[in-house]
Amino acid sequence: MKTLKITAMATAVLIASSASQIASAEGSVSANVGFVSEYHFRGIQQIGSGSASAGLDYENGGFYLGTWAADVDDGLEIDFYAGYGIELDSGLSLGAGVTTYQYTGDFDSAYNELNLSAGFGMFSLEYSIGTQDDDADLGISEADYTFTGVTIEHNGISGTFGSWGDDFSGEYFEVAYGTEVGGFDVGVGVIFSGSDLDDDEAMYFSLSKSFEL
Repeated sequence: MKTLKITAMATAVLIASSASQIASAEGSVSANVGFVSEYHFRGIQQIGSGSASAGLDYENGGFYLGTWAADVDDGLEIDFYAGYGIELDSGLSLGAGVTTYQYTGDFDSAYNELNLSAGFGMFSLEYSIGTQDDDADLGISEADYTFTGVTIEHNGISGTFGSWGDDFSGEYFEVAYGTEVGGFDVGVGVIFSGSDLDDDEAMYFSLSKSFEL
């Protein structure tokens, strides 16, 4: 997992060093802003009240890189990610990338992941291998984990089952609906988390807007 940590941190450096070149490079640059009434990630509540977010993405062919930030209970979550995806003539899509999750304040330590994905029609699969950094001030020890998520989506309605593994454990199920209203993406969802996660049911509402730069 030390190699994974180095790779994920290299992603952050790559994004930062490429920022000045994106405007003149081929490809597309987009930004997004959003708000969610409760922020949950993979079945775990990050903040029980409203959370605002913003992101910036660059795409060129199958290559992508970007950054995204959101309010959490104490400070900000700031993500950096990069990867490559392809779609075969059969309709099968495949992707691989890396993500690092960084935090300000005392909310959590950092997480670094290798992300794999596949999709076909209504079905998509994600599998991530990650490590959580240790933080003596927060009483957090380094831990390895995996995450597997299976999603079915049709006409804006989606259902996701997610499961944690290795040093982490827990499962959740999420049902959501999203559509476009007046140029904005709006959505509603319900999350059912197991006892190893939030052990609760939660409903959230979301509003977001993406635009090309």
